[in-house]
Amino acid sequence: MLKNTFILLVITFFSLSLTTTTFASAQDSLSSTEGLQFETSPDTSTTVEAVPEDLNFTTSPDTIVSQDSSKIATAKTTTPSSEHETGKKSLWSIFIAGLVGGFAALLMPCIFPMLPLTVSYFTKQSGSRASGISKALLYGLFIIVIYVALGMVITIAFGSDALNALSTNGIFNFLFFLLLVVFAASFFGAFEITLPSSFVNKMDAKSDKGGLIGLFFMAFSLSLVSFSCTGPIIGTLLVEAASKGERLGPAIGMLGFSIALAIPFGLFAMFPSMLKSLPKSGGWLNSVKVVLGFLELALALKFLSNVDLAYHWNWLDREVFLSLWIAIFGLMGLYLIGKIKFSHDSDLKFLSVPRTILAVIVFSFVVYMIPGLWGAPLKSISAFLPPSATQDFDLSAGIATGAPTHSDGKVKKYAEIFHERGTPKGFDPYYDYDEALAASKEQNKPVLIDFTGWNCVNCRKMEANVWSDPAVAKLLKEQFIMAELFVDDKTELPINEQFVSDYSGKKIKTIGNKNSDFQASTFDSNSQPLYVIVDGSGTVLVPKTGANYNIAEYIAFLQSGIDAFKAKK
Repeated sequence: MLKNTFILLVITFFSLSLTTTTFASAQDSLSSTEGLQFETSPDTSTTVEAVPEDLNFTTSPDTIVSQDSSKIATAKTTTPSSEHETGKKSLWSIFIAGLVGGFAALLMPCIFPMLPLTVSYFTKQSGSRASGISKALLYGLFIIVIYVALGMVITIAFGSDALNALSTNGIFNFLFFLLLVVFAASFFGAFEITLPSSFVNKMDAKSDKGGLIGLFFMAFSLSLVSFSCTGPIIGTLLVEAASKGERLGPAIGMLGFSIALAIPFGLFAMFPSMLKSLPKSGGWLNSVKVVLGFLELALALKFLSNVDLAYHWNWLDREVFLSLWIAIFGLMGLYLIGKIKFSHDSDLKFLSVPRTILAVIVFSFVVYMIPGLWGAPLKSISAFLPPSATQDFDLSAGIATGAPTHSDGKVKKYAEIFHERGTPKGFDPYYDYDEALAASKEQNKPVLIDFTGWNCVNCRKMEANVWSDPAVAKLLKEQFIMAELFVDDKTELPINEQFVSDYSGKKIKTIGNKNSDFQASTFDSNSQPLYVIVDGSGTVLVPKTGANYNIAEYIAFLQSGIDAFKAKK
């Protein structure tokens, strides 16, 4: 029965890894960290570029300005989502990730065998059952205190600004990639991540003391002894928390992790007969580590993709990313059916039913990804893949062509940077706001501003799940001038276009800086995606919106902008 639970936990961890801002997370925009802080989008776990911390938003009428300061128009915009609500959503995702990670850690070879031994110790050494239960509960409480304290130390040591910088800095995203690869190698059995034995022995010796101090050091010893198994999970969670940019992220992640770790000790102490239902330790415990190792390896690629996109390395196009995932999960499936083994694995004499079911799920996922090599949208994982425009060839759109041009044949500004790697195929937006306004006046159409990012998870999700709808695509292509503004691009502006922002007082050096500053100063928003409909003078026509995966509601939003534009004629 518990083996089934183990399988479900692994599947849950796997699913969460694919759907949260894990990590990939989450995360996700890479932006300049020079004088800017980064926050989490209210619609996703992705990390997005924000405004300087010394500036506050208001809910008063806003002055809507074009990026050319000589063009000014006044309009009323809606109040942005509160930062408090944004933080709550992000912290909840971190907590859930920690909770799942804690349950996965329970099934590690370093912890699972200790569970019945520790609980038996409490029940046998205590004078009464009530005393045993109280000691087990205190033991679990101390586990929570220890791990939350670790999260607080990370927060205090780095601070929220540093965590934001880490989450969006190219160098650290690359280091996160390497770190997760190291964790995967550890789970595969290449080496163990351990703490100095002298320190561990000293802490273990102190656990012999009685009372609360003894219980505390018993919990501390468990944390230290099990570090070789839990270290990679904890490290991944802390990376996940850093990618959210939340001040309390590391502490909240460790709270979820420690609660999941502590619950069984109290539960089995209260109901010791349940210990008999635990399966015996064995090779299946190492299988848990290896499966998590494959997941770590797959998630590491998301961080590498973040850097690749923002810095235009062009290493991980969509089909290359998919090929790597297909190989990783294919190897996981072969491992589950016993076709490949690692150094610490036991002989697999037969396949259990849960293992077979998990293998079927993994192989099905591999088969699902294969059509993506030829351009299939893969909507369920589109948020984690590089933009569809990075696909060199797909059967629906054919081979990518050159950059789009104006009606006079002149190439659109920045099109050579964004069109063939950032824009969903079939769309032809502008990448400069002032050009979009000029086209709006010329063609007599409203402008849909799409504040997006190379690594914005929800942007990819909207493009794959909403923009791909025929009715939405028809409206966007025929009724709007589209302006796609990337807030995290690292391309430097020409010297004569660089400036000091009146809004933030910071030097604006890159295209991403320019668009991010424009979004924050003009629309009181720092999250992506953000969709704003304006007329040719830059006046907002209808309340702006963020990610909305309800196609009917998004169509209603677009139609309301069209109606408002026509009403002004």
